[in-house]
Amino acid sequence: MSTRDDSPAETTDLLGQFDAPPAPSRVPRVLMWSAVTVVVLGGAYVGAQWAVADQVAASTTVAGIDIGGMSRTDAVEALEDGLPEVMARPLEVKAGEKTGTVDPVAAGLAVDVPATVDELTGFDLAPMHLWDAAFGGGEADPVVTVDAQALSAEVELLAETLAVPPVDGTVVFADGEAYATPAQNGYTVDTDEAQRRIAEGWLVAPEPIDLPVGATRPAVTQDMTDAALAQAEALVSAPISVEVEGQVVQLPTDVVADAASFTPVDGQLTLALAPDAMAEAVRDRTKDLETEASNARFVFKDGKPVIRGGEPGKVIDGDAIAAAVVEVGTTAGAQRTATVALAEAPAESSREALEKLGVNEVVAEFSTPLGASNAARIHNLELGTSKVNGQLVLPGETWSLIDTLSPITAENGYLGAGIVSNGSLTEGVGGGLSQLATTTYNVGYLLGYDDVEHRQHSYYFSRYPEGREATIFVGSIDMRFKNDTPYGMLLQSYVRNGEVTVRAWSTEHYKVESSTTGRSNVRQPTTVYDTGAGCIAQPAGNPGFSVVVTRRVLLDGKVVKEEQDPWTYQPQNAVVCKAAPKKDDKKDD
Repeated sequence: MSTRDDSPAETTDLLGQFDAPPAPSRVPRVLMWSAVTVVVLGGAYVGAQWAVADQVAASTTVAGIDIGGMSRTDAVEALEDGLPEVMARPLEVKAGEKTGTVDPVAAGLAVDVPATVDELTGFDLAPMHLWDAAFGGGEADPVVTVDAQALSAEVELLAETLAVPPVDGTVVFADGEAYATPAQNGYTVDTDEAQRRIAEGWLVAPEPIDLPVGATRPAVTQDMTDAALAQAEALVSAPISVEVEGQVVQLPTDVVADAASFTPVDGQLTLALAPDAMAEAVRDRTKDLETEASNARFVFKDGKPVIRGGEPGKVIDGDAIAAAVVEVGTTAGAQRTATVALAEAPAESSREALEKLGVNEVVAEFSTPLGASNAARIHNLELGTSKVNGQLVLPGETWSLIDTLSPITAENGYLGAGIVSNGSLTEGVGGGLSQLATTTYNVGYLLGYDDVEHRQHSYYFSRYPEGREATIFVGSIDMRFKNDTPYGMLLQSYVRNGEVTVRAWSTEHYKVESSTTGRSNVRQPTTVYDTGAGCIAQPAGNPGFSVVVTRRVLLDGKVVKEEQDPWTYQPQNAVVCKAAPKKDDKKDD
């Protein structure tokens, strides 16, 4: 059975517990004082930050310049004073194994001083700001400005000096043997990356600043060099024989080696032998293999021009020998005997070339009489005409009589004969050649050729046409004309039947019309007295006078040249070889 306890006293105590008032809380007071503490401490912190906002952290340096603890203004001033010397110092750089320097000023590198100090000062709530202000900031990076164009130009120049070119492999011959030089890589500077490293590392990075490089390969690699060396060693491994027109000669290894060389061609070492050296080596060891070419030339047969010569010669072919020796000397298993043929050597002047000149007919001819010429004068004219005979004047060529006759000396066969010098008759080597000048001048005149140079005699000689004659004097007077036609012209000259004759063989091109005025300003000769040692007495001759010669040159019926040539002859005075008589001299009866 169960029991229940209903005691009223116990019930009264429980109700009393629910009705009693609660005790007062302390949390609001704690929170209030905490807030006050935070405000006070925060204000002190902010105040401290403001206190150091315009001050550089202690022990701070920029590019080695101490600005620690300075105000912003003082720090700017210190950097502006100290940086110019630092900035002027060359910057050392390195690329591979080579070193160099960069002029920062020329490269457009500079320090923005205000910006640099701004980064080290100013208000900042970061706790490290207060730490640095109190205990030091150390080395700080400057704010660098860069002139990109100037830096690029400076680095390009620097890259040229720092680059190392690759070394091509080579093979050479010495003392009859082959030797190789190994191939080596080179390198170039990566200019873009180099600019970045210089700009970022200046005044900050340890020197020398390492610049990036890229390898460059040689055109002739080591593999190519090894292949060439093997070829060279095969070439000089034993003597090589050469057979030409049945004659066999042996070329020693030193002879072959002296003529051999390697040349880079499209990245390969190409072996070649000097053709001249090979030809000479074979020529020295053979006999009578070569024949000279015969140049084509005009000769006169039965009074007419014919062509003789023009046959090619036979010569040792150095190019063929060189190629054949390389072939048999470097081909594995080949017999070391090279067989070559002689080469044809064309004549400098061929028959075909002369045939095209149009030397087909007599297109002009002129003769002058010898008159009372003595033996020495005739000899000089015969010798002179022999030199003029066979002269070929090509289209566009200027022909000179002096050049053709020279040297006009006794050693060259000329004799002394009468000449006119300074207006007086005297004797000189080559006397009489002026008659040949007159004769050839008239041939050029009748051909219509350009008159390059001529001068008439000072006296008139009746054996020549008036105004249409010429003289020569070595060193001052020549007779020259220019062949301005499309055809060659061959001169034929001789002394025969009391005349000097010159003919021109060619193809007719111009038509020539000539006229001479009558004489004017006629002056009769007088008597002059000559006491000189070389005086030659002479009687009075032709009078002096003036004439004008006119030549009209026509081509296809049209006048292409019209020339007037005036000339005045002096009277040919009588010459008496003694002093002139005085006016009071008396004659013997």
